[in-house]
Amino acid sequence: MKKTMVWICTGILAASAITYSGLSKHDSAQQQAKSLSTQQKVQAAQPVQPTFSSEAVDFGSYGQDVYELQSRLKLLGFFGGEVDSNFGSSTLKAVKGFQKEFGINPDGVVGAKTKLKLVNATPHWKPTETPKHRNNQGSDQGQTANRSDQNAETMGSANTMGLSENDLKIMANAVYGESRGEPFEGQVAVAAVILNRVKSPSFPNTPSGVIFQPGAFTAVADGQIWLTPNETAQKAVRQALNGWDPSGGCLYYFNPKTATSKWIWSRPQVKTIGEHIFCM
Repeated sequence: MKKTMVWICTGILAASAITYSGLSKHDSAQQQAKSLSTQQKVQAAQPVQPTFSSEAVDFGSYGQDVYELQSRLKLLGFFGGEVDSNFGSSTLKAVKGFQKEFGINPDGVVGAKTKLKLVNATPHWKPTETPKHRNNQGSDQGQTANRSDQNAETMGSANTMGLSENDLKIMANAVYGESRGEPFEGQVAVAAVILNRVKSPSFPNTPSGVIFQPGAFTAVADGQIWLTPNETAQKAVRQALNGWDPSGGCLYYFNPKTATSKWIWSRPQVKTIGEHIFCM
């Protein structure tokens, strides 16, 4: 009888231990699942960063960096070929054109400086536009993306301010008359200053009003406002409309070599791009 009781007690203890162990493992699994879910949420909440690597690419290169390079250049209007991740002669030409207009030595090598300029010039480029992402998209989405790229080439590609075609054209005239010969970044900055004035309560609320405000722009005073703008000036206006502001929010700019106003020198200076000093 005693042996029987001993065996019964032993069995009860063993069953309890197994149950406890199972519960512990279940609780541990639940905790791990919760932890993993939290990590995934944190990772999903983190902003996606540009995908350029730190390696320089040049003629003959192939891969994801070249794909991003081509798609960013295409967004800016420098590259008209197929985005195929292959750094060929058309890509080389586009890179040199971009470097020249942005004041970089046009050697065709896409290093850290060129990549940084590209990233800053294309704030609306999506880092998910990689070969892997492209291959996972349906044909309908691909066609939509192609149509979006084509639409981006129009003057009103990001015309969220509701500007008229005449306003956009006169902005291109002003950029050409005021800053042709300047680095492309400097031309975008001039367009951005015009838009910054439109948004400011201290200036007229249309580009035409800002540009033709008495004494505001040299190009109006000397008649260069009526010169036909080139494609570069038009691209500069598009980039300013897309949200790129190399001036950093400035309302004024001047050429220190030709400026005759003492007042303009009293404005807080933000940066120099090419021959122009941009100020608040």
